[in-house]
Amino acid sequence: MNAVVARFPIPEARSQRLSQAEATVRLKGFTRRFGANTIIDDLDLEIRAGEFVALLGRSGSGKTTLLRTLAGLDNVAGQDVLIPTSRAVVFQDARLLPWKRVWRNVALGLRGNDVRERAETALKEVGLGHRLDAWPLTLSGGEAQRTALARALVREPKLLLLDEPFAALDALTRMKMHGLVLSLWQAHRPAVMMVTHDVDEAMALADRILVLDQGRIVAEEIITAERGNRTSAVRPLRARLLGYLGVEATEGSYADIVAAPARAE
Repeated sequence: MNAVVARFPIPEARSQRLSQAEATVRLKGFTRRFGANTIIDDLDLEIRAGEFVALLGRSGSGKTTLLRTLAGLDNVAGQDVLIPTSRAVVFQDARLLPWKRVWRNVALGLRGNDVRERAETALKEVGLGHRLDAWPLTLSGGEAQRTALARALVREPKLLLLDEPFAALDALTRMKMHGLVLSLWQAHRPAVMMVTHDVDEAMALADRILVLDQGRIVAEEIITAERGNRTSAVRPLRARLLGYLGVEATEGSYADIVAAPARAE
């Protein structure tokens, strides 16, 4: 079905259920305060197993605080929060250890007799089978992020968190990474939460887009159009999302952006 079939502002979306699939993430009435400042305010969030969700929001909207919560970095004692113990994060910076070879960066923290084999398999999956013994400083930006993806996915997480992982890449490399992420997601099927400032990126990759503002989810959009065939379907959506973010929509070459994931699939 080549259409965007659901759009609604929150709180109406709280009663909307995409399916009866088991929730991998669930937050109910979640609140996060630092002193007198309320960063997350009575937030409800559910992410299904295998769902790809993108999170948009202006600077200061609470995206980082929410991501830290989902990554298990902040104390959530006393609140209604469900997050899986099996989770992994890919940051904007690949955060590789320069004194360890590429495969050892991927294997970091793994245990067992097959650690190198698992690391090699993950690196081959992201197209870096020829760079196993390279030093991180010899990698390009795209190769470094591929290594970070391999390090995350080798753990077979139930929840994969992407924190603006392509923001530092050039446009062509970013499009290739979009295709790679989609192929890896389809192969492993973790639940994904991707934080991004890029509306086009969110529309190209996600099943569902959330907009966070002042610690609350103020809008939710569900996309059912096939990836790689979203140009006409998402044009009105793009304008709405930019509007939520306080930006006036302009015509752009979105067809070029969605074409790369389509070829990768």
